[in-house]
Amino acid sequence: MHSSTFLQLSFAAQVPLYSSSISPGPASAPQIPQMVTDFNLGEGANALSPQDMLTLPRPGVPLPNDIGDLAIVPISTHSFQDRKTHKSLSVIALGDGHTYDIPLPDGGDAFWLDSRTIAHVVTKKDTQSLYTIPISTSPLSSDLSSHVGSFPITTASAFRYSPGAQRLVFSAYVYPDGLVETVKEQDKTYENRGNSGLVYDETFERQWDTWAGPKSKALIGVSLAKVGVKWVLGKTYVNVLKGTGLSSPVEPFGETNDYDISKTHVIFTAKDPKLPSAAHTRQNIYLVAHDGKGLRQLTSGIQGFTHSPVFSPSGDKVAWLELALDWNGTGRAKVVVYDLKENVRFTITEDWDRSPDSIIFSTSSALIYATTGDHARIKVFALAVPPTPPSNTTRTTQPTALTSNGSISGFTPIPGGRATFALSSLTSPNEVYELSGLDAAERDLLAGRKADVKATTVTRLTSFSSAGLQGKDLSPGKDFWFKGTAEGQDTHGYVITPPGFERGVNGKWPAVMLIHGGPESAHFDQWLTWWNPSVFASQGYVVVAINPTGSTSFGQKFTDGVNKNWGGRPIQDLLMGWKYILQEYPEIDQSRTVAAGASYGGYAINWIQGNPELGFGFKALVCHDGVFDITYDAYVTDILFFFNHEWGGRPWDPAVLEASRKYNPAYTVAKWSTPQLTIHSSKDYRLPESDGIAVFHALQQRGVPSRLLIFPDENHLVLDAGNSLKWHHEVFRWFDQFIGLS
Repeated sequence: MHSSTFLQLSFAAQVPLYSSSISPGPASAPQIPQMVTDFNLGEGANALSPQDMLTLPRPGVPLPNDIGDLAIVPISTHSFQDRKTHKSLSVIALGDGHTYDIPLPDGGDAFWLDSRTIAHVVTKKDTQSLYTIPISTSPLSSDLSSHVGSFPITTASAFRYSPGAQRLVFSAYVYPDGLVETVKEQDKTYENRGNSGLVYDETFERQWDTWAGPKSKALIGVSLAKVGVKWVLGKTYVNVLKGTGLSSPVEPFGETNDYDISKTHVIFTAKDPKLPSAAHTRQNIYLVAHDGKGLRQLTSGIQGFTHSPVFSPSGDKVAWLELALDWNGTGRAKVVVYDLKENVRFTITEDWDRSPDSIIFSTSSALIYATTGDHARIKVFALAVPPTPPSNTTRTTQPTALTSNGSISGFTPIPGGRATFALSSLTSPNEVYELSGLDAAERDLLAGRKADVKATTVTRLTSFSSAGLQGKDLSPGKDFWFKGTAEGQDTHGYVITPPGFERGVNGKWPAVMLIHGGPESAHFDQWLTWWNPSVFASQGYVVVAINPTGSTSFGQKFTDGVNKNWGGRPIQDLLMGWKYILQEYPEIDQSRTVAAGASYGGYAINWIQGNPELGFGFKALVCHDGVFDITYDAYVTDILFFFNHEWGGRPWDPAVLEASRKYNPAYTVAKWSTPQLTIHSSKDYRLPESDGIAVFHALQQRGVPSRLLIFPDENHLVLDAGNSLKWHHEVFRWFDQFIGLS
């Protein structure tokens, strides 16, 4: 039996859908589902099916070597034939783009030790070991790997290597004694303690998808040097955080973006140990020597979240991203520079109404490159580093956009006025690009002139997904702007049309509105491996993706407009944008429209469900990991600071109670009547599964056609490929039942 057939049968073998003839009955007598013919996902040579999308290669970001002639890219490719995700490493010759692939059957992390040696860390049979892979360029190839040594733990990750210091630094979980050497023995003792009870005296008892245990993350350093022709791993491990009460990288998402190393020091971000972590966002920036001595705090101690600390290549400056206020995890990130020689801290983007995601210095240390959301794209901006002022203050520098389309990640400057980066879009996963001509742009900016961006050249180097996307009719997405609720600016959205779509054939195409989460997030010109608009379009839908009030990349005032207003301005923006599209696209069949959203988008679905007078007219809804009761979630979420900021205080405060009750879906159940599929995951500690179960119970008791899909092993996302395929099958099957696409 073909694997895709097997997968379809396995999906259909659970619960049949409602017959389309069912209508909502009285709350006391919900009707029983009737058997109907099952559903198959649409496939075709020109369509991107969910299985097509899930089996495409997933490249990471390029990591160039020190001389800038080679880069490595980790790649994951899932196979439904053997139900495994296969790992490999692509070595790319910068310039001509020639690639050489190294299979990594055991996975692992890879990084450069020198211009021709790759380090590969792999875990097998409870042992984590370091290997070296020599690389040749004539022709591009690799020699056999060599074992260098093993670590005393199995949780080493987020590696950085300093050739000048001959020092390897990584993250690992340690017990309160801070020693990596005792971890394995303490693991045995903990695992054999004879009970499963977990006791807590403070919040952050669980985070994202994991209950807190006795271990925390630390930054560990060890010597790693080439002696003759062999690499030698040292025996003495130094935890530079030992005895500080600090933990870094910051969980759950911190990796190498939470710290950096120089020849002498480590710079890192960590939660303020004096504050309850679940209720506060404050992270301080610290500097410490490789031997763990001389720890000092570089931030003011009154700021909020910090991120992306980096050293300048010259070693005399560091920089990081910083939010001004504690509690606020969604404010505007500003670029802060600290002069290590002068001990002066200064902000250089005080007047820039954008919020960078990551930063890195140029090879000359004279510029900072900031990867930043701007008008639903993720671009790279160049900022000249101004002279150090005499005291802590602000300086203004004019950002210059070096890119315009798609979404960039992993931007890394290399010698010769060049940089490598990954670029994705609505029609393509990550591919590796090279940007040249940066030296001329740098001269202009340092001279106070406007940089001539046209003098730079962008070159695509890879085609990882070309074969898998060949023949696929994917819409690049069309921007549209309409008058929403914001004063002084229009509101943005994308329309993604299905294969074969043509203007002038009115009333032919069904449409789906996709509502993003956050709410402080956005629909970007970016490839997604879940909620991919092209997958929805390939099932025959006109996809409408609106960036309402609360969305990022359109200015901080626009983002902040969602606070205490979840069911107000953002929902009105969605409605106004939806009506605009229905007017502009008469090709849409208004009797066959549906909507879906996750997280805040799931909240929006529940709010639309309870407010039919808004007039969206959707025939079916899908809510994934959405909010049912705002007040309840303010107490039960792992990140208490989020709801405290969103609603302006603690959930018991009178003003907060009033605002949250005004926009609380739980108080609208009496008006629920639209068929709804509710999806939730048992390891979602951001918005626990009780939200989804409550929504399902409410719909069932109301007699509304409804279904519940639970993933016991997933968190706020759906990461497993098989689960993702199941997710897509159920979502499209649900829509098809009520708008008759097939």
